[in-house]
Amino acid sequence: MPGMVLFGRRWAIASDDLVFPGFFELFLRVLWWIGILTLYVMHRGKLDCAGGVLLSSYLIVLLVLLAVVICTVSAIVCVSMKGTICNPGPRKSMSKLLYIRLALFVPEMIWASLGAAWVADGVQCDRTVVNGIVATVVVSWIIIAATVVTIIIVFDPLGGKMAPYSSSGPSHLDSNDSSQLLNGLKTAATSVWETRIKVLCCCIGKDDHTRVAFSSTAELFSTYFSDTDLVPSDIAAGLALLHQQQDNVTNSQEPAEVISHSPGHSQEADLDAELENCHHYMQFAAAAYGWPLYIYRNPFTGLCKIGGDCCRSRTTEYDLVGGDQLNCHFGSILQTTGLQYRDFIHISFHDKVYELPFLVALDHRKESIVVAVRGTMSLQDILTDLSAESESLHLEAEVQDCVAHKGISQAARYIYRRLINDGILSQAFSVAPEYRLVVVGHSLGAGAAALLAIMLRSAYPQVRAYAFSPPRGLLSKSLYEYSKDFIVSLVLGKDVIPRLSVTNLEDLKKRILRVIAHCNKPKYKILLQGCWYELFGGNPDNFPTELDGGDQGDLTQPLLGEQSLLTHWSPAYSFSSDSPLDSPPKYPPLYPPGRIIHLEEEGTSGRFGCWAAARYRARWSHEAEFSKILIGPKMLTDHMPDILMRALDSMVADRAACLSCPGRGVSNTDVL
Repeated sequence: MPGMVLFGRRWAIASDDLVFPGFFELFLRVLWWIGILTLYVMHRGKLDCAGGVLLSSYLIVLLVLLAVVICTVSAIVCVSMKGTICNPGPRKSMSKLLYIRLALFVPEMIWASLGAAWVADGVQCDRTVVNGIVATVVVSWIIIAATVVTIIIVFDPLGGKMAPYSSSGPSHLDSNDSSQLLNGLKTAATSVWETRIKVLCCCIGKDDHTRVAFSSTAELFSTYFSDTDLVPSDIAAGLALLHQQQDNVTNSQEPAEVISHSPGHSQEADLDAELENCHHYMQFAAAAYGWPLYIYRNPFTGLCKIGGDCCRSRTTEYDLVGGDQLNCHFGSILQTTGLQYRDFIHISFHDKVYELPFLVALDHRKESIVVAVRGTMSLQDILTDLSAESESLHLEAEVQDCVAHKGISQAARYIYRRLINDGILSQAFSVAPEYRLVVVGHSLGAGAAALLAIMLRSAYPQVRAYAFSPPRGLLSKSLYEYSKDFIVSLVLGKDVIPRLSVTNLEDLKKRILRVIAHCNKPKYKILLQGCWYELFGGNPDNFPTELDGGDQGDLTQPLLGEQSLLTHWSPAYSFSSDSPLDSPPKYPPLYPPGRIIHLEEEGTSGRFGCWAAARYRARWSHEAEFSKILIGPKMLTDHMPDILMRALDSMVADRAACLSCPGRGVSNTDVL
């Protein structure tokens, strides 16, 4: 539901968010009250000492004060459990209870201060009693400090600006005042997000690229998050409901409905060849991450194998490779790719905003010159990812509407300049002029590799690119169609990144609003059942999300609709002629690169894939199959490069074994 309004401002917490923290505080308070009562009953005879009367009074008053606090917190928990996310009527007394609870902190602080002063005054009583009272004073201050931290966390910097208009909106103002108000709110939201990002990325230098990235990221976050009147727990509950709803729909579909956009025979014919290429070139994409990924994949032996490279100074062999900031990376790259030092033309781990690390190597097995671009591994890379505005590309190819992700296209342009202007590719082709050019990368590196291949194609018509888990919001429709001739993308399972774009995030937000608006369960039940479902599974039919006709009659006030969960300056709220929706979009729909191979898990290997070895099937997929973000426990783990490499190992081994089976032909190996 919308955030609570206390002291004339909105807070990032709702009236149904106090169940779990209330139970936790109640548990601690009851234990504390029982401990103090036990201390007083068992040791009150030992308080007949100098200062004992003060200590006895302290314990008695503290018992009474704690009892009042326990009753108040119990009432808060009971009220917070009532109603649903969009039916806050049964919780209308919550604000009064919170005022009472906050008021009780005043005598608590005063009494804790007095207790600290009396104990510090050097009373001559039994040490057990004194130590017990010292403990009560310490616990009092810990709880007070925890409350202050909680208030800071749920503080909304924009709450003071939003609260006066949260119910009525600015519609009562004339058009000029309303426009000024909305522009002021948007500017304030962008400023708040930019300040947050600068604090989080305080260790990054402040060059021009970084300042541009801060501004772009802040504008993206303010655009996406600032037009909903939801608190974080509402979003968590909506994601839990969406996952169950999504599984329910999938289970009810026939296999023919689940798999759509069947590829043609020509695509199926080269699936095995492209899978083998993906399996081979993924080693280079993984090598571009350097020693962190290698150590992660080989926790017991990795450090021993590359440790010597970290300790020794640069040798003559290393000097044969152009590059910078190699450190421990070269040893891990050699181990991952299986190449020799003389096979590398250039290795760079220079890392700034819009400037990604990359390597150039000679792959004699495939007779190719491989350019591998590193994926996201630093705050600078995250800022590059989040610079999600669109910008035009100036290409020699005859393609209309050449638009791409701004941050990734800037990174690709940086590598392009290094390869061409610094003569790196010329050097590579002077060594192996008959080799073809292949560009690879994973995640952010996959997006940069795809755009780099597009930029290089006019000079190198035979260029190929393999994009592993690329971001969806990368290319315009025309560039996506153009890239199908020379780019292959590989996506594993429910990986969120190939489904991630500003357009898909907007779709996800609308789906969250819709499922929340039709939810008939209290939020605490949704979160508890959602956690159980994520951990242990279950039947999604057991989690209804639509209001039955009979339930609506029991509501104490009308349900908040989907529009009520949007602020009145949201583009989705108003559909008038001057709505921001009518203006050219800053974030147009963008698509993933090239033809897409989708690796899907067969059966189940446990909720997190760690209970049994997973088996996969491969098929060509259409980009429309990645037009929605899928919620699930593997939506993040399926993006990890080590998981993708393991899936490719399993996939290639299974298909090779299947091809060698007697009586099995090539046409039977492509799983549809």
